[in-house]
Amino acid sequence: MVNFGNLSQGFAFIFSLASMAFLLTGLMKNDMRFIESGRRSLYGLALFTTLASIALGYLFVTDNFQVEYVASYSDRALPIFYKVTAFWAGQKGSLLFWAWVLSIFTAIVVRNTRTDLKSRNTPYIYLVLATTASFFLLLLTSLSNPFALLGFIPKDGQGLNPMLQNPGMIFHPPTLFLGYIGFTIPFAYAVSAMVIGKLDETWLRKTRRWNVLSWVFLTIGIILGGQWAYVELGWGGYWAWDPVENASFIPWLIATAFIHSAIIQERRNIMKVWNMVLIVLTFVSCLFGTYLVRSGVLQSVHDFGATGLGGYFLVFMIAILLGGIYLIAESYNDLRTKHSLESYLSRESTFLFNNVLFLAIAFSTLFGTIFPLISEAVTGNKLTVSQPFFNQVNTPLFLLLLLLTGICPLIGWRKASADNLRKNFLVPALAAVIGAIALFIAGIREFYPLTAFSLSIFVIVTIFNEFRGGTMARRKLTGEPVFTAFPRLLYKMRRRYGGYIVHLGVVIIVIGITGSSAYKLEAQGTLFKGESIKIGDYELRYDDFRGYRDRNRDIYAATLKVFKNGKPAGTISPERRYYINAEKPTTEVSLRTGLIEDLYVTMPGIGENEEITLKVTVNPLLIWIWIGGFLMVAGGIIAILPNRKKKGGSNEID
Repeated sequence: MVNFGNLSQGFAFIFSLASMAFLLTGLMKNDMRFIESGRRSLYGLALFTTLASIALGYLFVTDNFQVEYVASYSDRALPIFYKVTAFWAGQKGSLLFWAWVLSIFTAIVVRNTRTDLKSRNTPYIYLVLATTASFFLLLLTSLSNPFALLGFIPKDGQGLNPMLQNPGMIFHPPTLFLGYIGFTIPFAYAVSAMVIGKLDETWLRKTRRWNVLSWVFLTIGIILGGQWAYVELGWGGYWAWDPVENASFIPWLIATAFIHSAIIQERRNIMKVWNMVLIVLTFVSCLFGTYLVRSGVLQSVHDFGATGLGGYFLVFMIAILLGGIYLIAESYNDLRTKHSLESYLSRESTFLFNNVLFLAIAFSTLFGTIFPLISEAVTGNKLTVSQPFFNQVNTPLFLLLLLLTGICPLIGWRKASADNLRKNFLVPALAAVIGAIALFIAGIREFYPLTAFSLSIFVIVTIFNEFRGGTMARRKLTGEPVFTAFPRLLYKMRRRYGGYIVHLGVVIIVIGITGSSAYKLEAQGTLFKGESIKIGDYELRYDDFRGYRDRNRDIYAATLKVFKNGKPAGTISPERRYYINAEKPTTEVSLRTGLIEDLYVTMPGIGENEEITLKVTVNPLLIWIWIGGFLMVAGGIIAILPNRKKKGGSNEID
């Protein structure tokens, strides 16, 4: 199976190179026979990357520890689920996963464009995709081969990092990769549009579902990463502005800006230059995320350390960026449009201001992330910036974004009238003011929390009015009852109302972040049996301690009786786990979650006499972060649901 995997990987590389050669020859000679051969070679690429991926999965399941990659990330005691998903636990497997998914996405594009083969832009789309796949396969076959063998056969493997033995972390990397890889498709369409000079909204329309679906995967990946950090790392938080966290957040911000401005180009035929810049930056930032994980230039709990591949990614990323700048410069005159913003009081302008804020947050996050490299180059010392920097810079920008999220639906296209503004703003603004007064009276008087909660009320009322107005209009037109009119409205205008659901999810996340950040409580102490620790309305009494073996780990657990406001509220049981192949134990979180607050308990220490060190945190409203994330994903999926009846061939995802 090792030879089979090596051969499959090698043939995949050959097919990617062959596709590039056929396509270039066909374009230079204007010969459709070569272009057709290049197209078919991409199917071969998908076939052989799939076979290589199956081979690697089989090697993990069968415990073939002579394979260096399998020995590094698996062992005999590892549950089968984690053996399969250890495929992408390390650098080599994740590169193969990237190449495999890209080849599958490419095959989908090839299938969907089979009736457009004579179109001038189609061969260029194939060429960009084949070139990108070739880069990853070059790394796999020459520098980072997952099928490389050890000089001996170890009795057992080193095992999977205990922190990765968590369902959230298992799904977090592949969903991020699916987002990163998905943006290769709109990038390829954008490049082809600039090369042939067809710069209308056609390429945006054909890639809209790719754009949104890739954004959905990025969103899922980021949410799962935050959830993993919350339940696995044991520090009581979910986002630390870690370099690798930032590396996934930056492309999400730019992609979100791109999706918004694409709507403007489709509707008003403006912002063409803006969209080309954004899609190039989105793809480059996806490569940057991959580069940061694999270069070892910055320290993170998520990265693979110094792997030797950072330089190759950096060169490829710079080449893509310079190529994109060149094409945009060459196409600039054609990208410019006679149309412009007619008024600053228009929906178009709010989209533009949104984009500026998204890019400002992306730039500040990028600057803070790479500041250690800048400081080292200038002073010789690697200085880092921490959470306070990111919070101080980005919080005001996020609040402005939140305000614009509420304003946008209230302003009409082209130019809003004064009467229209007064009518639309009255109810949401009044609700926000009343809400702010009520919150102030209730004791919420810090500027940022009060502002965030008040703006959230403003946006929620705005979105509710949009749903209510649309539902009532449909009910009046069709005579349908409300519970029939609303879902039919949602499906009929799913792109618009799916977007509103995404915005609602964002607002709910803001509420969760604000509550858990501004009103978080923490306590720590060492307890003997029978002793208690108090925090807020809670009291935790240490009642019992036990140890036992579970598969590949020894577990030591404390049982704590929970009291809230003096009344029994169940038990909670934090753990320390000692894995067979791990040098250090892990701290397992015990969590009591609710709509109002989370009780979060970890046990970072155990004494000789069974005394335990506890760290207890109360996180208000934190569950709403995960609820908001779910709504964002649901809204994105609703926005790209296909029509029941499809006419003709489509270049979008089937």
